[in-house]
Amino acid sequence: MTLSNTELFLSLVIAFGLGGTLAFMFWKQRKEMKALIEKKRAGKAEDDKQAANVQAMQLAAYERLILLTDRIALPNLINRVNQPGIDARTMQQVLTLNIKQEFEHNVTQQIYVSAESWDAVRNLKDQNILIINQVASFLPADASGQDLNRALLEMLMQNPKATLHNVVSDVLSFEAKKLMN
Repeated sequence: MTLSNTELFLSLVIAFGLGGTLAFMFWKQRKEMKALIEKKRAGKAEDDKQAANVQAMQLAAYERLILLTDRIALPNLINRVNQPGIDARTMQQVLTLNIKQEFEHNVTQQIYVSAESWDAVRNLKDQNILIINQVASFLPADASGQDLNRALLEMLMQNPKATLHNVVSDVLSFEAKKLMN
């Protein structure tokens, strides 16, 4: 059986058409695969960029919390808010209000730091308020704000373990350094 020229021509057209279609499909699939690989690479770069941004926000949060612990450390707080001529009760209120305001100003930082770090900061705030209130409760009714400040500083000198702010600062600093490594 011999093929006529027309049949041969049709067979070649079909073969080339089929071959061309397969080649086009292979080329298109390869092009899509390259685009997908590029997209993954770009996504990884974007993920790396996003991770770097999150890390920068975490480091900034640790920095702010270290500053907070320094600001609410009793010796620093007394130095900063000292108001001569006020009574002990008013000074007690000024000190505790200042601690609460500093803490509330930084409360959002807890979403960027470890739970342990945030607990340490919150415990420092609570401990300092407790110390202020306890020392104030032992003073006579006519005590001055200076008397309260002096009693607080003397208590801290006699009991260095009451200065929790150093421990909290060290914890925060350690956590921040872990992020940088």
